[in-house]
Amino acid sequence: MIIQKTKYNNIEDVMKVINQAKQYFIDEKIFQWCKEYPAEEHIKNDIDKDESYIVLDNDKIVATFVLSVGKDVCYEKIYDGKWITDDIYATIHRVAIHNDYKRKGIGNMIIKYSEDYCKNNNINSIRIDTHRLNLPMTRLIENNNFTYCGIIKTQNNDDRIAYEKIIEK
Repeated sequence: MIIQKTKYNNIEDVMKVINQAKQYFIDEKIFQWCKEYPAEEHIKNDIDKDESYIVLDNDKIVATFVLSVGKDVCYEKIYDGKWITDDIYATIHRVAIHNDYKRKGIGNMIIKYSEDYCKNNNINSIRIDTHRLNLPMTRLIENNNFTYCGIIKTQNNDDRIAYEKIIEK
């Protein structure tokens, strides 16, 4: 499997993976994503900002994620805790893995890729957040040695549990 930047001609397949994740959230009564989010326009915006990635298995898109660098407005205030660093950081967002590829190490692959990106670009930490009921993502985050930092609010004022990991050089 390989990770590469998302291109416009990948959007349809990316949305198939995202729509599977949305259905999973609905089925599990996890109110992390909704019908309108993430939408095709979010993916296009991520591509335009050069932050969207796909995971390919023999030319099949099996996962998607965003890796952005710089301040995230939702991370400016954290409640019931604090961030580990005040340095520039990368953020992993919108991780979605095709149903047929779950529990095959792709989440770990995404985090490792993100860590390597940070090492190669002198970025000292990665932040990530998730819904408190999204137990698979919480396990992935904690199993990859992220530290729980507190609660952040999304732009819709929803709570998310927030984590940070220092990147060892």
